[in-house]
Amino acid sequence: MSETYDYLFKFLVIGSAGTGKSCILHQFIENKFKSDSSHTIGVEFGSKIVNVAGKSVKLQIWDTAGQERFRSVTRSYYRGAAGALLVFDITNRESFNNLAEWLQDARMLASPDIIILLIGNKKDLEAEREVTFLQASQFAQENHLMYLEASAKSGENVEEAFLKCCKTILAKIQTGELDPDRIGSGIQYGDSASRRLRQDRSRRHPECFCHM
Repeated sequence: MSETYDYLFKFLVIGSAGTGKSCILHQFIENKFKSDSSHTIGVEFGSKIVNVAGKSVKLQIWDTAGQERFRSVTRSYYRGAAGALLVFDITNRESFNNLAEWLQDARMLASPDIIILLIGNKKDLEAEREVTFLQASQFAQENHLMYLEASAKSGENVEEAFLKCCKTILAKIQTGELDPDRIGSGIQYGDSASRRLRQDRSRRHPECFCHM
């Protein structure tokens, strides 16, 4: 039986090695903690269909290696991503200090319109915190990012992070800021119902399509 969904979004999970990116992806897809996680070599992949704001959205998620030696490989996966989770470890100051570099890569290689949510992972290790909520919130605000603290171990805010990103993308599709028909948008229409919506929209606003 084939899957039906309204939209397909390409997502990235990016950030320094050891921040728990693979654990976040595993918790989201499998609803359980991956206790024996090792560093990702190259890229890992997962997909899941979620319901967001009355729409069914299939997420294709690329979990990229955080180690410098894999950067040239993982950068090729940035192209055409609609959304990204930028992950740091609240118990590791260095992972926070590296965020600006990861953010620059995402906006330069994926798209200037990419929707990025910053995640402070390992919220369950509060006693070992090296980055305050205020510091991370300030970085997010200065760089026009959403921010959540999460725990891949307990599952807290993991699904919420993906859903929050999806809601923002859907809202921008509805306002016309993001166009699924644009090559490299990281968004595709799913079943025929969404295609009909697109045709209706083009009939109502033909001026939006005449310069494409």
